[in-house]
Amino acid sequence: MTKPLEGILVADFTTLLPGPLATLMLAEAGAEVVKIERPGGETMRVVPPIVRGHSAAFALLNRGKKSLLADLKTEAGKAAAMDLVRRAQVLVEQFRPGVMERLGFGYAAMRAINPKIVYCSISGYGQTGPKSGEAGHDINYIGETGLLSLSPGPIDRPVVPPALIADIGGGTFPAVINILLALRTAEKTGEGCWLDIAMSDAMFTFAWFSLSGLFATGKLPDSNELRHTGVNPRYQLYPTKDGKIVACGALEQHFWLAFCKAIGLEAQFVDDFREPAATREAVRKKIASATAAHWKPKLAAADCCATIVRGLEEALADPHFVERGLFARKVGVPGGPPITALPVPIAPQLRVEDETRPFPAERNPKR
Repeated sequence: MTKPLEGILVADFTTLLPGPLATLMLAEAGAEVVKIERPGGETMRVVPPIVRGHSAAFALLNRGKKSLLADLKTEAGKAAAMDLVRRAQVLVEQFRPGVMERLGFGYAAMRAINPKIVYCSISGYGQTGPKSGEAGHDINYIGETGLLSLSPGPIDRPVVPPALIADIGGGTFPAVINILLALRTAEKTGEGCWLDIAMSDAMFTFAWFSLSGLFATGKLPDSNELRHTGVNPRYQLYPTKDGKIVACGALEQHFWLAFCKAIGLEAQFVDDFREPAATREAVRKKIASATAAHWKPKLAAADCCATIVRGLEEALADPHFVERGLFARKVGVPGGPPITALPVPIAPQLRVEDETRPFPAERNPKR
């Protein structure tokens, strides 16, 4: 079956996570992705863990791609990269605003040699605005946009989120979506465009529920009214007696009543709208009185959106995820067996069939 992006050539100037993950998804859908790497290779090549001399993180993010060594500060390197861009349908870059222009690869220059080019720039704060030149990482972007303030944990022991929300949710996914939309537009009009993807912009999208109240009333909802930020007893993490955690997501009334019945919550605490803090504490004490092994079958039988938090290794072995084929694809690593490829949210029928694909293993690939 022909894959949706077969025939699409992507010039990939990105490093680290947001851009490489975006171009990985394009490659999985059939695009030919060529990484433009500086002499010695990009930074991610040396990030541990190291498997047979190669970064496992780099291997996972660059499965199925090719690589082109090009020192963009030299005429030969510029010529090699320019030849690639001239033939490409998509260019993805992740430098600070202005860097590509200084290197001679800004949008205007690339459009002049390739009018249909879809040019995607991924940055922290975007190509315009007072913050556009500021340095930052994921934690800064979620902090600057107010998202982190909604659930920072105790003020004396704030919690760092376990996921890079801005990198992936604000960089990778918007880049992929907009590239595909722009390719469709280019098919119709014959004209490409410049996509300004700011990782911080989409963080406001993640704050949708709080913003709905703020936009409608002019006031941020009280913390007790926020459904998903760690205050609501129905959407909460409760430690068990043996150090495990119950993840409770019993938001709807029928799920909540089933959860309360399953744990034997006292009647005076079931109406959590009266005193949410009191209900939350009562549930906490109940869950803490027994082990995860005690609660697991009770919660499963109640079918109430309450589960035991699993470790990552345990989740990888879950028959459900295994049956869905999330870990069936592999990355070929020189000198030994392949390693499991990174699961990406692209429908199986739209992905390349090769179960094992290599990554560009050489640090100094030849042109």
